[in-house]
Amino acid sequence: METAESLHACWFGGPADDSAADRQSKLWWSKSAALDAELATRFTPLVEAARAGALDDWKAAPQGALAFILLTDQLPRNIYRGSAAAFGSDQAAHAAAVAAIDSGMDRQLKPIERVFLYLPLEHAESIADQNRSVQLYTQLFHQAPPSRVEQYRNFLTYALRHRRVIERFGRFPHRNAILGRESTPEEVSFLQEPGSSF
Repeated sequence: METAESLHACWFGGPADDSAADRQSKLWWSKSAALDAELATRFTPLVEAARAGALDDWKAAPQGALAFILLTDQLPRNIYRGSAAAFGSDQAAHAAAVAAIDSGMDRQLKPIERVFLYLPLEHAESIADQNRSVQLYTQLFHQAPPSRVEQYRNFLTYALRHRRVIERFGRFPHRNAILGRESTPEEVSFLQEPGSSF
């Protein structure tokens, strides 16, 4: 049975330092059927347990909260890619992230871990959450060591891009078809632009 620790080791590929991004960027940001299948094989039972509320006790500690958020925010986007289930536990991830941030638990994590703890706010279709996301990624950017400034600038840039979409549409148009939502003509036009999907 996989655990919070084995999930952490898989996701960060070793120590959760800033070099993790060099090792793991393909896993984190690329679309790969092979990687999706590997994650599904290993972690679907934990993802489903988190969705069923069986792992709520994980949220009481920083590393557990991070693991819970990976299971409810990141891994569903791999395991259920292209289906509504990819977003089916976003609310649980959002609630866990907000609780961790409000309690100060996030500050007990390393910066690269905080990148993923904050992602549920970046994924939220709410301008208040988007504003908070930008604030948090701005803080990470300003705290970045000189050797990692560009890495954290990229994280902030993506947060800003997400916010611009929510400012314009109030939702992410690239989710419309998957979620059975009808796109407006403006959204249809937007979706034809390069980089309109995340």
